[in-house]
Amino acid sequence: MQLLLKSIFTCALFVIFVYATAQSLLKVQETEARQAYLNVTSSSSSNLSQDDVHFLSRRLRQATAGEEGDEGAPSQMDDELEQMTKVHAEAPDAEELRECSEGLVLPLWMPQRNISVGDRLVRGFVYFVLLIYLFVGVSIIADRFMAAIEAITSIERAVVVKGPNNTKQVMHVRIWNETVANLTLMALGSSAPEILLSVIEIYAKDFESGDLGPGTIVGSAAYNLFMIIAVCMIWIPAGEVRRIRHLRVFFVTALFSVFAYVWLWLILSVFTPGVILVWEAIVTLLFFPLTVLWAYIAERRLLVYKYMDKNYRVNKRGTVVAGEHDQVEMDAEKGPKQPMVTSARGNDAEAFDEARREYITLLTELRQKYPDADLEQLEMMAQEQVLARSSKSRAFYRIQATRKMVGSGNLMRKIQERAHSDLTEVKAQLHAGDDEEVDDPIRMYFEPGHYTVMENCGEFEVRVVRRGDISTYASVEYETQDGTASAGTDFVGRKGLLSFPPGVDEQRFRIEVIDDDVFEEDECFYIRLFNPSEGVKLAVPMIATVMILDDDHAGIFAFTDSVFEITESVGRFELKVMRYSGARGTVIVPYWTENDTATESKDYEGARGELVFENNESEKFIDLFILEESSYEKDVSFKVHIGEPRLAPDSTHYHDELAAKIKEVEKKPVQDLTELDRILLLSKPRNGELTTAYVRIRESQEFKATVDKLVAKANVSAVLGTSSWKEQFKDALTVIPADESEFDNDDEEEEVPSCFSYVSHFICLFWKVLFAFVPPTDICGGYVTFVVSIFVIGVITAIIGDAASYFGCALNIKDSVTAILFVALGTSIPDTFASMIAAKHDEGADNCIGNVTGSNAVNVFLGIGLAWTIAAVYHSSHGMTFNVEPGTIGFAVALFCGEALIAIMLIMFRRWHKGIGAELGGPKVSKYISAAILVFLWVFYVVICILEAYDVIRV
Repeated sequence: MQLLLKSIFTCALFVIFVYATAQSLLKVQETEARQAYLNVTSSSSSNLSQDDVHFLSRRLRQATAGEEGDEGAPSQMDDELEQMTKVHAEAPDAEELRECSEGLVLPLWMPQRNISVGDRLVRGFVYFVLLIYLFVGVSIIADRFMAAIEAITSIERAVVVKGPNNTKQVMHVRIWNETVANLTLMALGSSAPEILLSVIEIYAKDFESGDLGPGTIVGSAAYNLFMIIAVCMIWIPAGEVRRIRHLRVFFVTALFSVFAYVWLWLILSVFTPGVILVWEAIVTLLFFPLTVLWAYIAERRLLVYKYMDKNYRVNKRGTVVAGEHDQVEMDAEKGPKQPMVTSARGNDAEAFDEARREYITLLTELRQKYPDADLEQLEMMAQEQVLARSSKSRAFYRIQATRKMVGSGNLMRKIQERAHSDLTEVKAQLHAGDDEEVDDPIRMYFEPGHYTVMENCGEFEVRVVRRGDISTYASVEYETQDGTASAGTDFVGRKGLLSFPPGVDEQRFRIEVIDDDVFEEDECFYIRLFNPSEGVKLAVPMIATVMILDDDHAGIFAFTDSVFEITESVGRFELKVMRYSGARGTVIVPYWTENDTATESKDYEGARGELVFENNESEKFIDLFILEESSYEKDVSFKVHIGEPRLAPDSTHYHDELAAKIKEVEKKPVQDLTELDRILLLSKPRNGELTTAYVRIRESQEFKATVDKLVAKANVSAVLGTSSWKEQFKDALTVIPADESEFDNDDEEEEVPSCFSYVSHFICLFWKVLFAFVPPTDICGGYVTFVVSIFVIGVITAIIGDAASYFGCALNIKDSVTAILFVALGTSIPDTFASMIAAKHDEGADNCIGNVTGSNAVNVFLGIGLAWTIAAVYHSSHGMTFNVEPGTIGFAVALFCGEALIAIMLIMFRRWHKGIGAELGGPKVSKYISAAILVFLWVFYVVICILEAYDVIRV
């Protein structure tokens, strides 16, 4: 379909070129015949003005065709010719009437006299090819300009908003308002050639008016409004529609786009016909900021707009809330959603939360689609899709269209690279503090800081480590301190000095534990470090705790804590069960899990089994497996229980005999128990107080931080910029395939560049390499790129102006026709393909329709207003008036105003018609009929303007 449209555009342009060339060359031949006739009928030379030449040519044609209807026509013509020859003293030869004037930049093709028709055809063809090549060049540099504008308008500032639980959250929001950016810098970026051409032409013609600049602006406006919208209507995929989201802004820009041309007609033909006064030019220029201000007021719903166009509905709580009309319409297109509730957080915070929810949803979908992929891979894929699906500016689609046309591929590869770099950067930031201990002082501490030993262990080893600089000598003293265990009774006290020679990072010493046959509770004592050498710092733990477990009884079993908080990304979690107050014998402890707010098989894997504590074994672990969902704010829990412990049977039947004795003693009354019976009951394994533990699963803080940082970085405008000259030259010299699927190529393999991509690349290689010297957008936030790019656009536009003038001169085509037809099309073709891509992938129609009307208004107010202001002030300062002959431009403006009203009414009819309901797309028949009407309006406009320019029709 896209290839078909390209072919249609090319064929139409070629046919129009051939037709205009043929008509112009016929006019050359007629002029030569007329001059020969003048030379025959007049003995003296006559000096004819250009208007007289057209008038006489038209009268000659009428006489030849017998339009006067009487036999006296030839003699009347002779009388008129005789009268004209008497008025003028001399007449130059026909060649002088068609000489080209010297341009501003491009040298003139000499000679200019005695040029044959074949020579004119060759020159016209060369200038036509040169124009096309210049249009390609200005399109490429304009995209660099748009990238700079995107970098400027994407500048962000930090704001603090309140979170759901009154928690403060730092967010980054754009400084530039979207509407203001679209109507100022974005419009300037897409229309820079037309605007600069109008200004440069004024300077090139010594501050006199010309037809090329204003004609290009008017012709471009007609093409944009009629042809671009027509193409976008039928380009929407079958069964889909696109509606304008910012309808109020569209009304403002549509109003000003029509008013701009009405205003031109008024100052050209009504107020002061043929003269542009200083105040008229300045007012024309001032309408530009007025348009921007009014559109901003409409978009932000300020002044009277806040009382208009409201929709009210009831939320879940039964509260009546107000909603934006445009948002309601967009929600209706997407399907039913949760009702909107009032919020004090502001649009920026809500937009950030919405983007975060979209990221989590994408991550969940990708986890189901790729169950074997790790989290980091899924995060990168999700970030890539968030970037690809995020709302995009006009600059993105303009650059995408140009890259596809010149063999530089699309932006999907850069989106993938950006997603990978974002994730790498975020992970590096999160782990930045892990390895930052290079310059820390020498530290000494126990490792580990807690020891659990059996009473019958004899001796155990204690370890002290040194961290930091180990190239010097260091020392530290240690000593034991009593706790519930006493030195001399439960352990052997010790005190000493630990020396660390250069290169040694740890030292060990041993502590002896005293064993006895008396049952007692678990006891502990401490070992502390003190008096380190110079330059050594004691770190935590500088005191080690030693727990001595009694081994004379089976023990008491319990969890170490009642609540354990873990992250969902932990995977496998070991839940510790302790055995204290005895460790004799083999004991079996059953365990099982139970749902609380967490769900088995969704949040965790259920577990059931038995723990076997061997003789003198004091701790065991229950393996719990947590299922990661990558939820952003997860907070669920489940329970883990341990049952009644029991002695395990052994080969000596000692446990069986002991269990039988215990059961026999349990039958006795309490008052009949002897001391031996009480000791025997204490030796029985039993549960402690903590037999149930709650395992609380929370979201991973690293995952949460990763999501926040990635969502904050999900700015597709960063894809458009460049960070270095190396990157720019690499892109300039690389051929990348233009994938027709744009953003829906997740499951497709990378394609090989087509023959068309290679041809386009080598044709445009000169421009690509030349513009790779433009500074990258990362320098000074894109401002340097902005200034350099607009200067280069101005230079190329000046060459385009010269080439277009030479082209029309060689083929005897008027500047007004060249501007409306050829130059306007050349500058608007990239915008056509940009709008086609936007129409297919945007949720709304703003980038297709809203930007067209806004650009048309800006072109007149800024392009013509600035040029005419400069000229009017210049002439006024020299005591003269700035004269602008209405001519073809005035007629074209009046014709465009009437057709523009028809086009806008058609667009609104489609929006409010129940069977269509949208500006773009809709039922097949209706969209093709609407597109045909718009195409007819453009063709009619071009044909009538050409006929009027050549005096075929008189107005």
